[in-house]
Amino acid sequence: MLSFYQHLPEHINPIAFSIGSFDIRWYSLMYLVGFLAVYLILVYWAKKTEEDLKSNREKLVLDFLAYSFLGLIVGARLGYVLFYDLNYFIQNPLAIVSPLDTSGNFVGIFGMSYFGGLLGIVGCSVLFCRKNKINFFEWADFVIPAIPAGYFFGRIGNFLNGELYGKATNHFWGMYFRKEPFLRHPTQLYEAFLEGALLFVILWILKNNTKFKGNLLTIYLFGYGVVRFFVEFLREPEPMSHFGLTTGQILSSIIIIISVIIFLHKTKKSCYNILNV
Repeated sequence: MLSFYQHLPEHINPIAFSIGSFDIRWYSLMYLVGFLAVYLILVYWAKKTEEDLKSNREKLVLDFLAYSFLGLIVGARLGYVLFYDLNYFIQNPLAIVSPLDTSGNFVGIFGMSYFGGLLGIVGCSVLFCRKNKINFFEWADFVIPAIPAGYFFGRIGNFLNGELYGKATNHFWGMYFRKEPFLRHPTQLYEAFLEGALLFVILWILKNNTKFKGNLLTIYLFGYGVVRFFVEFLREPEPMSHFGLTTGQILSSIIIIISVIIFLHKTKKSCYNILNV
C-alpha cells in the first residue's frame, strides 16, 4: 500500500483525453473545476443572505467570475513572465501568447504565477465594484472565503500534471515524480490542503463573525503569504534566488507586508470614525 502511494504520480497521465491531435490536460480541467466550485459556493451563500441582498448577489456572481477569470488568466501569465523568466520572454515576446515553440511545434502555453493571478483578480475586482457601485471590502468579505476552494483544485491540477513538486526527502510520505530515483515532497498537496482547504475552513468560520467585517481579504492574504513562505523551503527552488530567498518567498513576504498595512490602515480609519474625525 505504501509503495502504491509513493509511486502514485508515475501512474497518472497528465493528459485527461485527446481530441484528434489536441490534448486536454487535467491541469486545465482543474482550473475550470476550481471556478465551478467557487461559483457554486458563492451562489449557495448568496441564497443564504438577507432577502434584500439575495437576488442582487446571485445576479452579480456570474458577472464577477467572468471578470475574475479574465484577470486570473492574463495576470497569472504576465506574472510568470515578469517574476520568473523575464529575460527569455524579452528575447522571445511571442512565446508569451503563442502555443508554438521556435520550430513551429505545438507545445501549449506553460507557466502561470499565482501572484500575477492574484494581482489580476484584485484589479478586475476593483473595476467590477466600481462598475456596480459596490464597496470593495464588503464584496471581498462575501467572495474571499470561497477563493481557497478554487485554489485547492488548482494545486491538485499541479499534482496531476506532475509539476511543482518539492525537494528530495527521506520521509515515507514523499512521492516519486517522473521516475526519479528518490522521494520528493508532494508540495502541491501540502499547498492544496494548507492554502486551499485549511484557509477555506478558517475563512468560512470567520465570514459571519462581525468582528472580522471588512478584514477577510487581509486575513486571506496574510494566511496565504505565511503558509506559502514556509512551504517554499520544501519546494524545489528556482534556478535564481534572491537574498537567500526564492522568488516565491519574496513575493509572499510582500503580500504579508501589504496585508498588514491594509489592516493597520483600516483599523486606524475605524478609530477615526468612532471619534467622528
